[in-house]
Amino acid sequence: MPVYRLDEQEISFPRPEAARFDGLLAVGGDLSTDRLLLAYAHGIFPWYDPGEEILWWCPKERFVIFPKEIHISRSMKKYMKKHELQLVVNRDFADTMHRCRLKREFAEGTWISDEMEAAYGRLHGEGYAVSVEALEDGELAGGFYGVSIGRCFFGESMFSEKENGSKTALIGFAKVLEQQGFLFIDCQFHTEHLESMGGRMISWREYDRMLREGIGGD
Repeated sequence: MPVYRLDEQEISFPRPEAARFDGLLAVGGDLSTDRLLLAYAHGIFPWYDPGEEILWWCPKERFVIFPKEIHISRSMKKYMKKHELQLVVNRDFADTMHRCRLKREFAEGTWISDEMEAAYGRLHGEGYAVSVEALEDGELAGGFYGVSIGRCFFGESMFSEKENGSKTALIGFAKVLEQQGFLFIDCQFHTEHLESMGGRMISWREYDRMLREGIGGD
C-alpha cells in the first residue's frame, strides 16, 4: 500500500483507516500547531528519526490506559507510603520534554529533535501540550509530557530521575484525569512497562469511537 505524501501548503490528512498494516499513514508536511492538532484529533501522531522526513502514524490497534484502571503494584504502594510525594502539572514543560529526550538519547536513541521540542513548545503555549512531574521528598523524581484535547490525553514520552519517578507521575495524573472525566490515556504503542501499569490493546473501532466522544466532533 503506497504511503500518502502530504502537501505542505494544505493542512489535511488521509483517512486514518488508510494507514498501512504497521501503522504508517503519511509522510511530509510540517509540525505546525494546526497540523498537529488536526492529527491528534484523528488519532494520528508524528514519529520519525531526526534529520529525516516527518512520518505520521495511526496504528490499527491502540495501546491505552483507562484512568480508572491504572494499576498500582504492591511495591509501588509500599514506596508511596514511605515517601512524601507531590504531583505537579506544567512545572517546566521545556525542561521535562528535554529530560525525556536526554534519557532516551543515552539509552536507545530518540525521535525528540530540536524541531520536535520547538513544535511541542508552541503547543504548550497554546494550552494543549502538558508536562506532568512527580516530586519525591521535595526532589524531582520523574515525569512525562503529552497532548490534551477535550477529554483525551495523548502520552508522548517519560523520564525518571529516581527509580519510580515516571510511575509516580503517571499514577497521580491518571487519578486526576479520572476525576475530570477523561476517557483514556493514549500510549500509542505497547511497552511492558505500561502494560504492567494497566495498559491494554483496543481495536481501532473502539479507539475511534472514544476519540470522537472525547473530542466532541469529527
